[in-house]
Amino acid sequence: MILTVYRGGVLVRPFFKDDAFSFLTEIALGATYHQAADVGEVLSTVERIRNGHAQSWVDEWTATADRLALEAGASADAGRSQSAARQFLRVSMYYSLASSAADGTDDRALFAALWEKHRAAWDRFVDLTDLQVERIEIRYESTTLPGYFFRSGPAGEPRRTLIFNNGSDGPVTAAWVMGIADALARGWNAVTFDGPGQNAAIVRQHLPFRPDWEKVITPVVDHLLTRPDVDAGKIALLGVSQAGYWVPRSVAFEHRIAAAVADPGVVDISTTMTGQVPHFLVKMIEAGEQEKFDKDMALALKFSPATRSTMAFRMRPYGTTSPYEFFTAARAYALTDEVIGRITCPVLVTDPDHEQFWPGQSRELYDKLRAGKALIRFTEEEGADSHCEPAGNGLRGERIFDWLDQHIPA
Repeated sequence: MILTVYRGGVLVRPFFKDDAFSFLTEIALGATYHQAADVGEVLSTVERIRNGHAQSWVDEWTATADRLALEAGASADAGRSQSAARQFLRVSMYYSLASSAADGTDDRALFAALWEKHRAAWDRFVDLTDLQVERIEIRYESTTLPGYFFRSGPAGEPRRTLIFNNGSDGPVTAAWVMGIADALARGWNAVTFDGPGQNAAIVRQHLPFRPDWEKVITPVVDHLLTRPDVDAGKIALLGVSQAGYWVPRSVAFEHRIAAAVADPGVVDISTTMTGQVPHFLVKMIEAGEQEKFDKDMALALKFSPATRSTMAFRMRPYGTTSPYEFFTAARAYALTDEVIGRITCPVLVTDPDHEQFWPGQSRELYDKLRAGKALIRFTEEEGADSHCEPAGNGLRGERIFDWLDQHIPA
């Protein structure tokens, strides 16, 4: 059931009492701006969901996705490719929403199964859309990383190109909603990829996150520079959520990026984890007491299904099931002043009201950057507050791409 919520005594959007469900509902509604969701489908789905009940969330979003997938398949079979493409894009979003609560159920295999359905629907969108898009494989160490390249002009014409860097748990549809659609509308090429710990790289290849993300972005740039439709001097990098750390880290070492955007700015990934556990547990981490820490965490998680679900979801891309290893690994994802000082390209940092994961870090990153920096606020009054401005995709895209157009003109 949807509940009317007041923030500071002022009536705001209708949400669940459960914070995670509310945030995901904002993401779903925000996706309607770029046709990756439909308002009626979103509202009818969340109306059926029991507040805070993971299985209910999974069941209802899966039911919506299954129903629409049948319709999309019928559209494709009848030759209605434009409708089918749009429908499969929405199906992909709905399956990804279902997967976000899968770890809160008793089915350990459910997350991967729903992820595969989301990816299959996305691939049907790619195959049926009239956009110029191709699957790519990016050489990375001893393997390859999968990605998608969207071209906005003739095959042999060099154009500005946006690299979209997803966050820690963003589905591939997030790349469309938060970067690709806006880029194509302004005549940019756009590329997205699955880096270690993300999407196919973790689900199929079992490659975990790494803090030295320049080792990921450099192969992406290398790949782009082999293409005649990419202008080598006009490559931008846009990162969302945890990529608010990866982007500045990357451009500190990869200097072929002409401009970068961190949405939001992140200086230390670990604070969002350590800030939610008691101080005595943090002291155990600092003392290296892994066995004791994991034992105490296991006991605590027995009494909190929601926290247990969140921990499973967050630990997966780090490649561990040990809370101690998870918290310890996260501490390596921090930008030192020396690293920030190596950044030479202009960087835009977004700063939304009510940033719930890394509050204050956008301003901290901005203050430490040198020349060419910009900080853009997104406020509650504008309806564009919260992490990555989920309900304000129109305003978000306008401000970010106005800045990019200024620094990398067509």
